[in-house]
Amino acid sequence: MNGPLNPGAEAGAEAGAESEAEAEALNAAQTAEAADGFRAVHGGEPAGIWAAPGRVNLIGEHTDYNDGFVMPLALPHTTRVAAARRDDGALAVHSADVSGGTVRLRAEKLAPGTVGGWAAYPAGVVWALREAGLLSGRETGADLYIRSDVPTGAGLSSSAALEVATAVALNDLYGLGLTPERIALLCRRAENEFVGVPCGIMDQMASARCTAGHALHLDTRDLAVRQIPFDLAAAGLRLLVVDTRVRHALADGEYARRRAGCEEAAAALGVAALRDVPHGELDAALARLADPALRPLVRHVVTENRRVEEVTDLLDAGDPRSIGPVLTAGHASLRDDFAVSCPELDLAVETAGAAGALGARMTGGGFGGSAIVLVEAAGAEEVGAEVADAFDAAGHPAPRLFEAVPSAGARRLDG
Repeated sequence: MNGPLNPGAEAGAEAGAESEAEAEALNAAQTAEAADGFRAVHGGEPAGIWAAPGRVNLIGEHTDYNDGFVMPLALPHTTRVAAARRDDGALAVHSADVSGGTVRLRAEKLAPGTVGGWAAYPAGVVWALREAGLLSGRETGADLYIRSDVPTGAGLSSSAALEVATAVALNDLYGLGLTPERIALLCRRAENEFVGVPCGIMDQMASARCTAGHALHLDTRDLAVRQIPFDLAAAGLRLLVVDTRVRHALADGEYARRRAGCEEAAAALGVAALRDVPHGELDAALARLADPALRPLVRHVVTENRRVEEVTDLLDAGDPRSIGPVLTAGHASLRDDFAVSCPELDLAVETAGAAGALGARMTGGGFGGSAIVLVEAAGAEEVGAEVADAFDAAGHPAPRLFEAVPSAGARRLDG
């Protein structure tokens, strides 16, 4: 049985890599596995192996589609894509993590609604590149072999990791010269228009732009980024991820309804986006809204943007311990105002706090998924055990716990 902080093979053993040598050995093993898988499925040699990470969001939830501020960090968990060009316009996509064999498509026939399931994400990237005029002609295609250890449905951005890994592979294969920002925007278009999930830009930007040892401060309006040093180990701290194993489906309508409500509120307030409502004018803005159902949505977005600023100031001041209460306040807002939490997430946050955690909150879109917990390194195992015991006592499936180590963004593994 896995220990409280043992990620296990299914969660990505790389989360336990503790040295540069171990990380290099893991990278080599993953590269070899992807290359071997490509040969077995597609025949021949891949032109390269590319990877893109999942992410946790430290603070700034449901602010990205409101032109606000977010602060994600990349996980060690990645989606790897071994790829080679084709000159017959065919797209052959195989996932080692999903049964059903290889999905075969025609690149020029891709259109929203034509591909379902997991294959819609890489297919959507090809579609977005073609729509942008970057891949044209009947001859452009690719063989893709995909392997991922980013937990799916856990609020850790497995979809963005798949999109970005596909995009960076195609960018290199076809010499497109795309910047990380352009890759992120194209991947968001794929998810919005091809897959049908109205997500913001945070997940794709995090997967494309994060750097090891840093959190990414992102202004989602102009895509300005700032890499903020986030060395918790040096401060004697750890950031734990609690995957509740409650799976969510953001395409089921709840996420879209929250976004539509925010857009309706912005229109009622006469602003381009809720980001434009100053924190100091929040009460006045709420009083102007005739529909009481919109008020908690506005309150969450405005106060969450403020919380991103608070965390930024604390990290700049070298005081990561003090961000704990800000994280917990963020969870209360997501639970009470935005109403996107669930009993398992609330239990994880409440139990961690009672066990001595400095702060905790749900991360990701909500309705299930994961929570993050900031703890003193010396107490991490105890807090993890308390959370696991609480889930057992409540009759919930055992959560998966592992450490979030700020890691590198999208990259080529074999070159």
